[in-house]
Amino acid sequence: MWHDRCAMKVGTDGVLLGAWCTPIPRSTILDIGTGSGLIALMLAQRCPEAHVDAIDIVPEAIEQATYNFTLSPWSNRLAAHLCAVQDWQGQYDLIVSNPPYFVDSLKNPDKGRELARHTDTLSYTDLLTHSARLLKETGTLALVLPASTEEEIIHLGSMQGLFPTRLTHVFSKPGRPTPIRILIEFNKKVSPMKGDLEGASFYIESAHSPRSEEYAELTKDFYL
Repeated sequence: MWHDRCAMKVGTDGVLLGAWCTPIPRSTILDIGTGSGLIALMLAQRCPEAHVDAIDIVPEAIEQATYNFTLSPWSNRLAAHLCAVQDWQGQYDLIVSNPPYFVDSLKNPDKGRELARHTDTLSYTDLLTHSARLLKETGTLALVLPASTEEEIIHLGSMQGLFPTRLTHVFSKPGRPTPIRILIEFNKKVSPMKGDLEGASFYIESAHSPRSEEYAELTKDFYL
C-alpha cells in the first residue's frame, strides 16, 4: 500500500473497519473518503465478485488510490472517483467510511490533512443523510468513529431511518477504562427498539504486545 501522497496515512482505524465490517461477497460497495484506497482494497479482497467504488474530494488521494488499485489483483473491480458524497449517485449493498472526525479543533496548516481530518467537509449529518440515500433497502452502513460520538451517531442515524445492528467498543489495551473508537453497522430493516446494543469489546494491544491476539486474528489476511 502506497500512501505517500495522501494527507491521512494508512492507520489502525481503517484497517479495523476493513477487517471488521460484514462482507457481502457479490455486492456493490461504496467507500466514502477513501484516501489511499485501503478499505476499498480490503473489501475487494474479502468480497469475491463485488464491485467497489471509492470516492474522495482530494485529487491526490484519488491519484494514489487509483495507483494502488492498479497494483492489486482486483483492479477490474475497483474504481476511484473524485467526487463528494453529496454529489454521488448510485445504490449500494454496503457503504463504509472512516470519516473526518475532528470538530471545532485547531486546523492544520496542511490543507489536505485538514480536509481529511475535519468534519467541516463532511458532517456526521451529511454522512448519514447521503448514506441513507445511497444505501439499498437491504444494505449495510459500516463506520469507525471516536467512541465519544456513539450516542450522537445513533441518534442521527435514527433520524435517517438507519438503526444499529452491530457495535464494537475498541480499547487501546486491557485496563483502560474507556474505549477510543467504535465500530458500528446500521441498516434500514431493524426497528428502533432493537437499536439498543450493548456492544462487544475489542483490544488493539495486549498487556505485553503492541498487537493483541484478537487484533492479529482479525487482520491476519492483510499484513505481510
